[in-house]
Amino acid sequence: MAMRVFLVYVLAELAVLVALISTIGFGWTMLLVAGAFLLGLALAGSQLRRHLQKLRSGLTLADAQGAVTDSVLVALGTVLVVIPGLASSVLGALLLLPPTRAAARPVLTAMAARRAPLIVGVSTVGSAATRRSGRGEYVDGEVIEVIDDVPGDFRSDVPPAGPALPRSPE
Repeated sequence: MAMRVFLVYVLAELAVLVALISTIGFGWTMLLVAGAFLLGLALAGSQLRRHLQKLRSGLTLADAQGAVTDSVLVALGTVLVVIPGLASSVLGALLLLPPTRAAARPVLTAMAARRAPLIVGVSTVGSAATRRSGRGEYVDGEVIEVIDDVPGDFRSDVPPAGPALPRSPE
């Protein structure tokens, strides 16, 4: 799966570069790639500082979910800006802009809700949902209880562990 994603990334970046080079030329394309990278780094630095300042100022319970989602989007945007390539830099810069993050927040929340199961206080190991999906595990085992009769660590019937030291002649 990771190899396919990497292959799609490489093909998309190459397609963008080839299209830009054929349209505006090699020099302008390299200047555009460098400019997008530098603009993205500046934007990433400012948004990281702004986001950290917001986190340090304190959060209410209502703001916590938005702050977590914004943290993920800022981190993803920063990584995409640093990855070489024009398409990834532009996508990362878009994720670093606050209006775009506000638009991407519901999408990320929906993706996370679909992938991560809800954490509840009730165990779902033997529930009907796990039996229906076939993902439940059954471990056959036996519990053996061992009770030591002698209190403490000293037992007189067991010889001491390790070799005996030689005695000096007296």
